[in-house]
Amino acid sequence: MQDAVQWKEELDKIASIIRKVPLEVAIKWGAEVFTYEGKNVVSYGGFKHFFSIWFYNGVFLEDKYKVLVNASEGKTKSLRQWRFTSMDEIDEKKILAYIKEAIEVEKKGLKIGPAPFQAIDTPEQLASAFHADKALKAAFDQLSPGKQKEYMVYVNEAKQDATKIKRVEKIVPMILDGVGLNDKYK
Repeated sequence: MQDAVQWKEELDKIASIIRKVPLEVAIKWGAEVFTYEGKNVVSYGGFKHFFSIWFYNGVFLEDKYKVLVNASEGKTKSLRQWRFTSMDEIDEKKILAYIKEAIEVEKKGLKIGPAPFQAIDTPEQLASAFHADKALKAAFDQLSPGKQKEYMVYVNEAKQDATKIKRVEKIVPMILDGVGLNDKYK
């Protein structure tokens, strides 16, 4: 991403601007991430149609030049991107002002908290399995609300009933063992 040939000169310019601010450099996700006291502040990279600077807590920035976008509306909560398509769009003074404001956001400790827990209706296929096997229902009830939600979302995400049934068959042993759907990744 940061070594994209298409935007080499532009990314070098962006990197030189970011390096003028007293931030630490770390390599995360295979890219340079600039941090303040271990907290991610800003990074940059090249994509197919644009190159970009992103601010990890950009949602808290004033954005007085109206340049920041949410790259994944509905999914991304805090991160905001500033996209460019040419060297002429790079304005060092504006970029430095945004970075300095992003550092102040980190100093203040501003964060978006996790979304409140929202109850999910038990999928019909899972409810049928509970009705047929009381031990399964008891094991499910012993799981944390988060693990219960993981299972219900997993079944609900399937579009076809046949897939939902297969997913229920897959998770029954895991529920009976008292493990969460994503425990092996935690």
